[in-house]
Order: sequence, then C-alpha cells, then structure tokens
Amino acid sequence: MKEGPDISAIAALIGDPARANILTALMSGKALTASELAAEAGVTLPTASAHLSKLAGGALIAARKQGRHKYFTIASDQVADVLEALMGLAAGTGHLRTRIGPKDAALREARICYDHLAGTMGIAMYDSMIRRGLLRDDAEFPELTAKGRAALTGMGLDLAPLEATRRPLCRSCLDWSERRAHLAGSLGQAMLEMMQARGWATRDPNSRVIRFTPHGRAQFQTQFPTA
Repeated sequence: MKEGPDISAIAALIGDPARANILTALMSGKALTASELAAEAGVTLPTASAHLSKLAGGALIAARKQGRHKYFTIASDQVADVLEALMGLAAGTGHLRTRIGPKDAALREARICYDHLAGTMGIAMYDSMIRRGLLRDDAEFPELTAKGRAALTGMGLDLAPLEATRRPLCRSCLDWSERRAHLAGSLGQAMLEMMQARGWATRDPNSRVIRFTPHGRAQFQTQFPTA
C-alpha cells in the first residue's frame, strides 16, 4: 500500500531500544533533561541527543527550554495512549525486559501512567465507578453519569474546567500490567492530582510508583469500595 499513514516510520522511532527506554522514562509524566534520559537509556549524552532529535522530529516528544536547561516531555496525550497500549501488548505477549521483583510489585499496584493512576488501584477505582453507576462503561470513552457528576462534585472536584478542554473527560486506558481498563482523560488526571493534594498518595521521585499512605488507602477504599 503506497497511500495513507506511514506507520513504519513511527514504529522505527519507537522500536530502537534506547529510544524505547527514553519514551518509557517520559511516561512518568516528568520533564527530563538529556543527561537524565541518557542515563535512563544507558547511552552517552551525544547518542541520547541524537535519539532525542529523531523523536522530536517524529513529533513523539516535545522540548522546552528553561534557563540553561532543555527539558523533554511526551508530545501529546495521543502519544502517551499509544505507548501505554504498546506496553500492554508487550506484557500480554510475554515481552518483559526484567524478571518480576519488589519494585515491579509496587509498579503493578499503583503507578502513574503519563498523568493518571494505573495499576491494580487504578483498575479498582475504575471498576468501582462502573459498578456504582458513576461511569457508563465503554471500550474507549466511558461516560460520566448524572450520579457520577453528583458524587465527584461532592468530593470537591470542579468538572467545568475539565470539560472546557479539547481532551476527552473520560477515556479508557488498557493497563499493561493487568490487561484491564483504568481511567484516563482529564478526569483521570484530576482524580490523581486530588489524591496527591489531599495527601493520600505521593509519587516515588525515582520511578513511576505511586505510594499510598495508610490514611490514603482508607480514604480510597471509602470513596471507591471494592464491593
């Protein structure tokens, strides 16, 4: 086929191991420098710079300068969605880079997926909202119900600014570790930010792990009961 989107170009950019490591590191949602990404990729700084130039040229990452430093991020929600889907595909077909260990267990329980909660706790929240009628399930774009609007407003979430953006309010994201859906979109981001602002959970500064406090776990269970 000689017409239409050229998926081979995108696949080639993602397929290089060093570039894949760079993109995975940026899925933490943090803006990272070239030096930090070189360490993540296991390559020298000049090599990392060459990879970053290719990724930016392919519109997979974006760069911004602050002071003397240049920081890199995932270019868009669409790119993050594709990367998480690829992680799910890789995990589901047995393509794992390391054996399961203690850090892996923490990642599987709760982690940040670009800007929203993933892992077993992210799935538990999504399932609870579906079961209680707060969300109407959909393979791609679940819908917030009237009951859900009332419940989230009661929790202190302001939905108006979330709906004013071009980003979908709710989106289903396939969790790579569990192969089940968790909540993404502007609402998924806002809910994780709320949990962090209230002290329920904090991000591990050196990984994608989200760590819930005992108080946070209790509050999470109250708001999103499993039964």
